[in-house]
Amino acid sequence: MTDSTRLLSVIQSLEVQLHQPATRNDVNIVAALLHEDFEEIGRSGQRYDKQQTVAALEMENGHRQIFAEEFKLAIVAEGVVLLTYKSFQRDANGKIVRRTERSSIWLLSSSKTGGRWQLRFHQGTANGD
Repeated sequence: MTDSTRLLSVIQSLEVQLHQPATRNDVNIVAALLHEDFEEIGRSGQRYDKQQTVAALEMENGHRQIFAEEFKLAIVAEGVVLLTYKSFQRDANGKIVRRTERSSIWLLSSSKTGGRWQLRFHQGTANGD
């Protein structure tokens, strides 16, 4: 396994954690995954900061499973990566809905904070719904 393949695996795993209902509702896990200066532009075009995102996910109820595919990773600089992928959900009949093009910027925090990857920016753009 190459270093870039390994790094893709690590970042993809962190990203997918945020798709899981158990993670999404856990303030401590979400807060640890999101950088202090986290920003998101959602599917709707609405902007959110870390505090708004953590609060919204904690209150989320009955969230449909998110499926994700076609992950690609680009190294922007040392300790900075861009992850792009496609996501979708399924309705009660199994039909694909809420197709979204997604991009995330992950930063490797300083060794003072344990040297962990944190999500700095995320954007979801509606695709076909």
